[in-house]
Amino acid sequence: MKIGIIGSGNMGRSLGILWAEQGHQVYFGARTVEKGKAVADTAGNSTQGGTNDEAAAFGEVLLYTIRGVNPEEVVSDLEVLSGKVFIDCNNFEIPEGFAYPPIEQSLAEKLALEVPKVRVVKAFNTMAQEVFELVPTPLKDNNVSCFVAGDDEEARNIVMKLAEDIGFNPVDCGGLRNARLLEGMGNFIRFMIIGQKLGSYATISVNVLPAAEKERLGGRQVSKLN
Repeated sequence: MKIGIIGSGNMGRSLGILWAEQGHQVYFGARTVEKGKAVADTAGNSTQGGTNDEAAAFGEVLLYTIRGVNPEEVVSDLEVLSGKVFIDCNNFEIPEGFAYPPIEQSLAEKLALEVPKVRVVKAFNTMAQEVFELVPTPLKDNNVSCFVAGDDEEARNIVMKLAEDIGFNPVDCGGLRNARLLEGMGNFIRFMIIGQKLGSYATISVNVLPAAEKERLGGRQVSKLN
Protein backbone atom coordinates (compact mmCIF):
# COMPACT_ATOMS: atom_id res chain seq x y z
CA MET A 1 0.00 0.00 0.00
CA LYS A 2 0.94 3.64 -0.27
CA ILE A 3 1.38 4.90 3.30
CA GLY A 4 1.93 8.52 4.29
CA ILE A 5 3.45 9.27 7.68
CA ILE A 6 2.28 12.62 9.05
CA GLY A 7 4.79 13.51 11.74
CA SER A 8 7.91 11.37 11.49
CA GLY A 9 8.94 11.17 15.16
CA ASN A 10 9.65 7.94 17.02
CA MET A 11 6.36 6.18 16.26
CA GLY A 12 6.07 7.42 12.69
CA ARG A 13 9.67 6.62 11.82
CA SER A 14 9.51 3.14 13.37
CA LEU A 15 6.23 2.04 11.80
CA GLY A 16 7.19 3.55 8.46
CA ILE A 17 10.47 1.62 8.39
CA LEU A 18 8.71 -1.62 9.31
CA TRP A 19 6.04 -1.24 6.64
CA ALA A 20 8.69 -0.39 4.05
CA GLU A 21 10.55 -3.58 4.99
CA GLN A 22 7.35 -5.49 4.19
CA GLY A 23 7.18 -3.97 0.71
CA HIS A 24 4.77 -1.09 1.28
CA GLN A 25 5.48 2.29 -0.31
CA VAL A 26 6.16 4.80 2.47
CA TYR A 27 6.44 8.59 2.42
CA PHE A 28 7.73 10.29 5.57
CA GLY A 29 6.21 13.70 6.19
CA ALA A 30 7.56 16.38 8.50
CA ARG A 31 7.33 20.13 9.11
CA THR A 32 10.14 20.70 6.62
CA VAL A 33 11.29 18.97 3.45
CA GLU A 34 14.74 18.57 4.95
CA LYS A 35 13.53 16.66 8.02
CA GLY A 36 11.26 14.39 5.98
CA LYS A 37 14.05 13.55 3.56
CA ALA A 38 16.47 12.95 6.41
CA VAL A 39 14.14 10.35 7.93
CA ALA A 40 13.72 8.67 4.53
CA ASP A 41 17.49 8.60 4.06
CA THR A 42 17.84 6.86 7.42
CA ALA A 43 14.98 4.45 6.68
CA GLY A 44 16.16 3.35 3.24
CA ASN A 45 14.04 0.66 1.54
CA SER A 46 13.13 3.08 -1.27
CA THR A 47 11.15 5.30 1.10
CA GLN A 48 10.53 8.94 0.26
CA GLY A 49 10.46 12.03 2.44
CA GLY A 50 9.21 15.60 2.35
CA THR A 51 6.52 17.74 3.91
CA ASN A 52 3.40 16.62 5.73
CA ASP A 53 1.36 17.98 2.79
CA GLU A 54 3.27 15.72 0.42
CA ALA A 55 2.84 12.70 2.68
CA ALA A 56 -0.90 13.40 2.95
CA ALA A 57 -1.24 13.56 -0.83
CA PHE A 58 0.85 10.40 -1.33
CA GLY A 59 -0.79 7.93 1.03
CA GLU A 60 -3.89 5.78 0.67
CA VAL A 61 -3.36 5.14 4.38
CA LEU A 62 -2.11 7.93 6.64
CA LEU A 63 -0.50 7.48 10.05
CA TYR A 64 -1.21 10.58 12.15
CA THR A 65 1.29 10.84 15.02
CA ILE A 66 0.78 14.45 16.07
CA ARG A 67 -1.02 14.34 19.42
CA GLY A 68 -3.87 16.72 20.09
CA VAL A 69 -3.30 18.95 17.04
CA ASN A 70 -6.11 19.63 14.58
CA PRO A 71 -5.05 18.34 11.14
CA GLU A 72 -5.99 21.71 9.61
CA GLU A 73 -2.92 23.09 11.40
CA VAL A 74 -0.73 20.43 9.81
CA VAL A 75 -2.13 19.85 6.31
CA SER A 76 -2.85 22.78 3.99
CA ASP A 77 -5.79 21.22 2.14
CA LEU A 78 -8.02 18.88 4.13
CA GLU A 79 -9.75 17.76 0.94
CA VAL A 80 -6.60 15.79 0.15
CA LEU A 81 -7.49 13.54 3.10
CA SER A 82 -11.00 12.68 1.89
CA GLY A 83 -11.82 8.98 1.90
CA LYS A 84 -8.43 7.94 3.20
CA VAL A 85 -7.72 5.62 6.13
CA PHE A 86 -6.43 7.76 8.98
CA ILE A 87 -4.60 5.85 11.73
CA ASP A 88 -4.46 7.60 15.11
CA CYS A 89 -1.79 6.08 17.39
CA ASN A 90 -1.80 8.83 20.03
CA ASN A 91 -2.45 8.87 23.77
CA PHE A 92 -3.13 11.68 26.22
CA GLU A 93 -0.26 13.28 28.07
CA ILE A 94 0.62 11.61 31.36
CA PRO A 95 -0.71 13.66 34.29
CA GLU A 96 1.00 14.03 37.65
CA GLY A 97 0.80 10.77 39.56
CA PHE A 98 -0.91 9.03 36.62
CA ALA A 99 -4.19 10.56 37.86
CA TYR A 100 -6.03 10.31 34.54
CA PRO A 101 -9.51 11.81 34.31
CA PRO A 102 -12.29 9.70 32.75
CA ILE A 103 -12.15 9.68 28.94
CA GLU A 104 -15.40 11.23 27.73
CA GLN A 105 -14.10 11.79 24.20
CA SER A 106 -11.13 9.93 22.78
CA LEU A 107 -8.42 11.60 20.74
CA ALA A 108 -9.55 9.46 17.82
CA GLU A 109 -13.16 10.65 18.11
CA LYS A 110 -11.93 14.23 18.25
CA LEU A 111 -9.96 13.67 15.03
CA ALA A 112 -13.03 12.19 13.36
CA LEU A 113 -14.96 15.37 14.13
CA GLU A 114 -12.14 17.58 12.88
CA VAL A 115 -11.74 15.71 9.58
CA PRO A 116 -15.16 14.09 8.97
CA LYS A 117 -14.34 12.94 5.44
CA VAL A 118 -11.59 10.53 6.53
CA ARG A 119 -11.93 7.03 7.97
CA VAL A 120 -10.33 7.26 11.39
CA VAL A 121 -8.97 4.06 12.96
CA LYS A 122 -7.40 3.80 16.41
CA ALA A 123 -4.39 1.48 16.62
CA PHE A 124 -0.79 1.09 17.84
CA ASN A 125 -1.34 3.10 21.04
CA THR A 126 -0.94 0.29 23.58
CA MET A 127 2.76 -0.42 23.15
CA ALA A 128 5.98 1.54 23.54
CA GLN A 129 8.08 2.35 20.50
CA GLU A 130 10.75 -0.07 21.72
CA VAL A 131 8.40 -3.01 21.11
CA PHE A 132 8.70 -2.40 17.37
CA GLU A 133 12.35 -3.48 17.58
CA LEU A 134 11.01 -7.03 18.07
CA VAL A 135 9.23 -7.16 14.69
CA PRO A 136 8.27 -9.64 13.45
CA THR A 137 9.19 -13.04 14.93
CA PRO A 138 9.26 -12.30 18.70
CA LEU A 139 5.90 -10.54 18.39
CA LYS A 140 4.39 -13.55 16.65
CA ASP A 141 5.94 -15.97 19.10
CA ASN A 142 4.51 -14.02 22.05
CA ASN A 143 1.13 -13.33 20.42
CA VAL A 144 1.37 -9.58 21.01
CA SER A 145 -1.97 -7.87 20.39
CA CYS A 146 -2.60 -4.73 18.38
CA PHE A 147 -6.05 -3.39 19.21
CA VAL A 148 -7.93 -1.75 16.33
CA ALA A 149 -11.13 0.33 16.50
CA GLY A 150 -12.96 2.28 13.81
CA ASP A 151 -16.45 2.80 12.42
CA ASP A 152 -15.52 1.87 8.84
CA GLU A 153 -15.14 -1.92 8.60
CA GLU A 154 -13.00 -1.84 5.46
CA ALA A 155 -10.63 0.70 7.00
CA ARG A 156 -10.44 -1.37 10.19
CA ASN A 157 -9.55 -4.48 8.19
CA ILE A 158 -6.84 -2.60 6.27
CA VAL A 159 -5.20 -1.49 9.52
CA MET A 160 -5.49 -4.97 10.99
CA LYS A 161 -3.67 -6.34 7.95
CA LEU A 162 -0.94 -3.69 8.31
CA ALA A 163 -0.54 -4.74 11.96
CA GLU A 164 -0.38 -8.41 10.99
CA ASP A 165 2.23 -7.65 8.31
CA ILE A 166 4.72 -6.63 10.99
CA GLY A 167 4.05 -9.47 13.41
CA PHE A 168 1.20 -8.29 15.64
CA ASN A 169 -1.94 -10.28 16.38
CA PRO A 170 -4.65 -7.78 15.37
CA VAL A 171 -7.73 -7.63 17.58
CA ASP A 172 -10.93 -6.18 16.11
CA CYS A 173 -12.37 -3.82 18.73
CA GLY A 174 -15.38 -2.60 16.78
CA GLY A 175 -16.49 1.00 16.39
CA LEU A 176 -14.57 4.19 17.05
CA ARG A 177 -16.33 4.85 20.36
CA ASN A 178 -14.25 1.97 21.70
CA ALA A 179 -11.14 4.08 21.14
CA ARG A 180 -11.95 5.42 24.63
CA LEU A 181 -11.24 1.94 25.97
CA LEU A 182 -8.06 1.62 23.92
CA GLU A 183 -6.78 4.99 25.09
CA GLY A 184 -7.56 3.89 28.64
CA MET A 185 -5.39 0.83 27.98
CA GLY A 186 -2.72 3.17 26.63
CA ASN A 187 -2.85 5.05 29.92
CA PHE A 188 -2.64 1.80 31.88
CA ILE A 189 0.31 0.31 30.01
CA ARG A 190 2.30 3.52 30.44
CA PHE A 191 1.55 3.36 34.17
CA MET A 192 2.90 -0.19 34.20
CA ILE A 193 5.92 0.70 32.06
CA ILE A 194 6.88 3.86 33.96
CA GLY A 195 5.00 3.94 37.26
CA GLN A 196 5.48 0.25 38.08
CA LYS A 197 8.88 0.11 36.38
CA LEU A 198 8.13 -2.91 34.17
CA GLY A 199 10.02 -1.26 31.31
CA SER A 200 9.26 -0.53 27.68
CA TYR A 201 8.77 -4.14 26.61
CA ALA A 202 5.67 -4.62 28.77
CA THR A 203 2.57 -5.19 26.62
CA ILE A 204 -1.15 -5.86 26.93
CA SER A 205 -2.40 -8.83 24.92
CA VAL A 206 -5.53 -10.92 24.64
CA ASN A 207 -5.16 -14.69 24.71
CA VAL A 208 -8.11 -17.05 24.38
CA LEU A 209 -7.57 -20.13 26.54
CA PRO A 210 -8.87 -23.60 25.68
CA ALA A 211 -12.16 -24.30 27.40
CA ALA A 212 -12.13 -26.31 30.63
CA GLU A 213 -12.78 -29.98 29.99
CA LYS A 214 -15.22 -30.20 32.87
CA GLU A 215 -16.69 -27.88 35.48
CA ARG A 216 -15.71 -28.24 39.14
CA LEU A 217 -16.81 -24.84 40.47
CA GLY A 218 -20.52 -25.03 39.76
CA GLY A 219 -20.43 -23.19 36.43
CA ARG A 220 -21.64 -19.67 35.71
CA GLN A 221 -24.88 -18.89 37.54
CA VAL A 222 -27.47 -16.47 36.17
CA SER A 223 -26.80 -12.92 37.41
CA LYS A 224 -27.21 -9.31 36.41
CA LEU A 225 -23.75 -9.48 34.83
CA ASN A 226 -24.84 -12.03 32.18
